[in-house]
Amino acid sequence: MGKHSLQRESRLPNSVKGALVFGAVAATTGAMPAIPAMAATVDIPGVGNFDVPLGDQQVNEVNQALAAHADQIKQVQQALAPQAMAPGQAAPGLPNFAPPMFQQQTAGDVALDAAKSKLGAEYVWGATGPDAFDCSGLVQWAYKQAGIKLPRTSFEMEHVGRPIALSQLAPGDIIVTSNGGHVVMYAGDGKIVQAPTSGETVSFAHLNTDDVVTARRVAA
Repeated sequence: MGKHSLQRESRLPNSVKGALVFGAVAATTGAMPAIPAMAATVDIPGVGNFDVPLGDQQVNEVNQALAAHADQIKQVQQALAPQAMAPGQAAPGLPNFAPPMFQQQTAGDVALDAAKSKLGAEYVWGATGPDAFDCSGLVQWAYKQAGIKLPRTSFEMEHVGRPIALSQLAPGDIIVTSNGGHVVMYAGDGKIVQAPTSGETVSFAHLNTDDVVTARRVAA
């Protein structure tokens, strides 16, 4: 920031205001110096340089103002001390800009999003996409979009990844049902996305836990 020139007001010189700011800022570093009588420029860290008049009367007013606000400056110093603020807490009077939290997508998240993009696609036995699918063809195609190659049939998919308890299911997990003859993807909230059977389309359904053979989690 450039150099600023302070203009004198009718009641209190701007040099006093500048010095007050200087005192408050200096307080955060533990120093509250008086303005020397011959000071020409006041450098306020993070704000800029301010020209202070050289008149003894004005300098006296500055020093008196600093002394009058010593308690307030001390309070600012204490409030801004690192140990006085909890992690992530903003300084008093300042907005709290907490860093945004970003959650990295898993392979299951990517695969599930791919499968959901095919809602309404026709079921065709033996089809592997991108316009029609059978049950394992949908799961295989969806995980391919996540960069993972899965075997072709639901019976083979019984052994991919690692087993997951039904209570630990997460979106994108693979669930083999119907004695190994059908495979679906968990969509969260007790629902699945699947290519069901001939005459139907890729759609959501409720998970029948009594029909589950195994649930598997596939990692990239």
